[in-house]
Amino acid sequence: MQLVFSIVNKMNNLDEKEMNLISTASNPRQNSCYEKDEKRSLIWPPPPARPKFNPRLNLGVMASGNGSNFEALVKAIQNSELDAYISILVVNNPNCEARRRAKRLGVPCVIHDHREFSSREELDEALVKTFTNHAVEGVVMAGWMRIVTPILIAAFPNRLLNIHPSLLPSFRGLDAVGQALKARVPISGCSVHLVTPQVDDGPVLAQAAVPVLSSDDHQSLSKRIQRMEHQLLPLSVAIAGQNWRNAGQN
Repeated sequence: MQLVFSIVNKMNNLDEKEMNLISTASNPRQNSCYEKDEKRSLIWPPPPARPKFNPRLNLGVMASGNGSNFEALVKAIQNSELDAYISILVVNNPNCEARRRAKRLGVPCVIHDHREFSSREELDEALVKTFTNHAVEGVVMAGWMRIVTPILIAAFPNRLLNIHPSLLPSFRGLDAVGQALKARVPISGCSVHLVTPQVDDGPVLAQAAVPVLSSDDHQSLSKRIQRMEHQLLPLSVAIAGQNWRNAGQN
């Protein structure tokens, strides 16, 4: 929990009422303020003025399932909240909702079904080829349910992002929401981090914290975290984009 409260204490722009709500809630499961206001949440770093990029960021996105985070990126772009475009979406499940979202949103999509490759490395070689052909500047894993190998990581060093439904370094790996509920933590959330060979272990770009309520089950907590993911991911891509462009100037 020390990590969570270090995030909270950095948020100097919060008013006194908000800070008191967090700092006094050692167990939000027993705190009526949390029960009455389940939408209260915290993002660090706080959203800045959205940076402009010239040219716009060229992104590749990877998804395996529902694709809501992919659509959140598209909507952020459409609403001028993220100065970028998505040149290609890659999915590994031909029947996933992300593929249908891409068709509806007019984003090119390609299928790399992992079952058709002999190894993770062979799949990642195909991913590298696809993203290289589209000259992407960075790649966002928006619900990619496959462990990636050093082949993909090395092809996009510090340019491969992943979103994870916990406040890392807590609850790495599978079913982070279930892990949080089992541990009975009062606060959970989501993190966007750079991808490294160790699963969910790369440098964190941004995090969002949400309360865990006494009435929560897996579905309700997942939905609360997911709402914050949709805000956090475009912000994190903008932060990463600034880093990429700054690195290119040096």
